[in-house]
Amino acid sequence: MSYDPQPVASHYINGEYIEDTAGDEIPVVYPYTGEVIATVRSATPAIVERALAAAAAAQEDWAAMTGRARGRILTRAAQIIRARNRELSELETLDTGKPLSETLVADASSGADALEYFGGMAGTLAGQHVSLDGGDWAYTVRSALGVTVGIGAWNYPTQIACWKGAPSLACGNTMVFKPSEMTPLCALKVAEILTEAGAPPGVFNVVQGLGPVGAALVEDDRVAKVSLTGSVPTGRRVYEAAARGLKHVTMELGGKSPIIVFADADLDAAVEGAMLGNFYSSGQICSNGTRVFVEARVREAFLEKMTAAVQGLVPGDPMDEATTFGPMVSARQREIVEGYVAKGRDEGARLVCGGGRGAGAGFWMEPTIFAGVTDGMTIAREEIFGPVMAVLDFETEDEAVARANATPFGLAAGVYTRDLARGHRVVGRLKAGSCWINAYNLTPVEVPFGGVKASGVGRENGHAAIEAWSEVKTVYVSGGAA
Repeated sequence: MSYDPQPVASHYINGEYIEDTAGDEIPVVYPYTGEVIATVRSATPAIVERALAAAAAAQEDWAAMTGRARGRILTRAAQIIRARNRELSELETLDTGKPLSETLVADASSGADALEYFGGMAGTLAGQHVSLDGGDWAYTVRSALGVTVGIGAWNYPTQIACWKGAPSLACGNTMVFKPSEMTPLCALKVAEILTEAGAPPGVFNVVQGLGPVGAALVEDDRVAKVSLTGSVPTGRRVYEAAARGLKHVTMELGGKSPIIVFADADLDAAVEGAMLGNFYSSGQICSNGTRVFVEARVREAFLEKMTAAVQGLVPGDPMDEATTFGPMVSARQREIVEGYVAKGRDEGARLVCGGGRGAGAGFWMEPTIFAGVTDGMTIAREEIFGPVMAVLDFETEDEAVARANATPFGLAAGVYTRDLARGHRVVGRLKAGSCWINAYNLTPVEVPFGGVKASGVGRENGHAAIEAWSEVKTVYVSGGAA
């Protein structure tokens, strides 16, 4: 049975849905039709206070539970999500416009993976024993940070809520999560499922709103940690606010990531990776490899295969599982992308395919490929966050690495070559936090994910997330006589 897109109420606090009709209305627009399918209300100061108070009241008892007990709750939530994958995937499609063929395999299921992984890890969190001179010794204890805040992006609302919530809760923290105002529906279901799985009231709370709500959460003195997924400008504002309170921070921000395709690469595999890195989710993925550097002597062969692959995409009703390409999330985001397409043309890039809106009532943008792109062009320098690929030529390995690194971003990078020694060598020189060799945009929860330079601070997932969501206390013990 599908979920009604209109939620019971706008916020989820202390284990129940809460409404405050004084909050401004936020329409939820289905990108496929452009129609309003639900309405939520922005959190008022009273709602923000209620959520933070609930998280603060629940935190000490939650942290006092054994890791195994917390882990069982997270694992149970993962099982519920998997059992309801279709319903949650359909809601994600309504929320984002992404095709059901994507959401069924990449969204709620990824959230379940995170809950299961950190649920299994919760019971293993431990410190260290250190023997010292003179019979003294020390030990460390891994402790919760306290109340934490998660701020989500609009492209993966279910996954992001879980990627932040699962490690935070596993470490004994509580959380107030604010989803993007453009995709506010799915995080509410995550909170509801955690309650059903046994999470005590106040452990995971969801409030809606725009920037001012996020700022109120970040600046509150009760908050020990903030984790944001979003744009670089938003990240700077949140980082500055968190720094004033000396709060722990994780930032997963934007990118202008390179994919380097050498002449000896399996071009079919490289095309598949470039498709994932440019047109999956209609290009609305932060780690996308939108600067595709192709060794000059195979450029035309690559473009021929790439164009054929793009022509094989099936736009249409996102609820039809045969659809493989959906609309953009909003009219505004499409306008931004159209502006970049115009700049690409004006600055002399060669339009290989796409560039228009395509058919349909919603926020459609054709998958677009530019060739003949040079490093100084706007489409090679700025994050577009839409289905636009820039193909650049290169001649030598050193040239490709130097140009790939010539960006303020450093989220991701990919290398395609049959020479694995070269693959490892090039990846070792690339200034990016998440890299792939002969693959792209695969982000299993077992491995850390995040960027360097302007692309972020800290890591999500893997053992690295435990370091990010907890802190170490050292205890020195004198072994001598009193």
